[in-house]
Amino acid sequence: MKFSVFTASTPDWSPEQAAQTLAAQGWDGIEWRVTDQADAPSPGFWAGNRANWPLDGLEGNVPEIARITRDSGLEFSGIGGYARCDDHENVDRMLAATAALGARQVRVTMPRTDSGEYRELFAGARRDIERAAARAAELGVKALIELHHETITPSASAAFRLVDGLDPEHVGVIHDLGNLVIEGQEATLAAFQLLGPYLAHVHVKNVRWVAGEPEADGTVRWSHEWAPLRSGQADVEAYFTALHAFGYDGWVTSEDFSTELPLEERTRDNLAYLRAVEAGTRSLAGVTAP
Repeated sequence: MKFSVFTASTPDWSPEQAAQTLAAQGWDGIEWRVTDQADAPSPGFWAGNRANWPLDGLEGNVPEIARITRDSGLEFSGIGGYARCDDHENVDRMLAATAALGARQVRVTMPRTDSGEYRELFAGARRDIERAAARAAELGVKALIELHHETITPSASAAFRLVDGLDPEHVGVIHDLGNLVIEGQEATLAAFQLLGPYLAHVHVKNVRWVAGEPEADGTVRWSHEWAPLRSGQADVEAYFTALHAFGYDGWVTSEDFSTELPLEERTRDNLAYLRAVEAGTRSLAGVTAP
């Protein structure tokens, strides 16, 4: 397996700082966040993120993205795009930029379930992803669908239903450990087996559910929050055990949105932890190291 970081989770660093720091720590690759974002008084994951490339003017930034990535010695694990599947113009731009960069694969986002009637949203997304897959085939890249809470594809079952019958060379699924703690959890190995050739990429982060204060009638409402890889509710070791059992040997991208540790310490510790877990579970599974 190869390990990369999604720059949504490195908001304090400029692109060059992100690439140079991650390379020095020993990461194999980087997954650039590409979206137009709001300004913020201080860098944040979703606004004011300094390691973000804007969608506006993306084509003009392609040479700089390529240079920074190449000069650091990192590979592209993919591109973290935010163009929704029905935004055909920007989906096409993201696919073209991915091809120009040699980044191989790019995320295309799905509609939120609160944006319409589910069956209608799903049918429309199927048409949109068929179109995106055809365009990806023309460019020699792959469009990725992420398992993401509050969208029409929170689970492997939903994502498989969406892509079933399309060419897995040009459309695939991102399985996300942390997102599935929030919504869409299914038995991990069974989910990998269901996705089969559509399992194209893996995101790893962690989450915990937190109980609120009891209300007047005793009702307790729960909410989720991001947690460090080591201490969230998702079992990272069990996840890697399932990856090995399935035979997955692709990219694993960290996107840690916890804030207990300073950013540089967090990314360094995450790499050490992920490599240790991968090696330990590989040994237990009897998988030979590449």
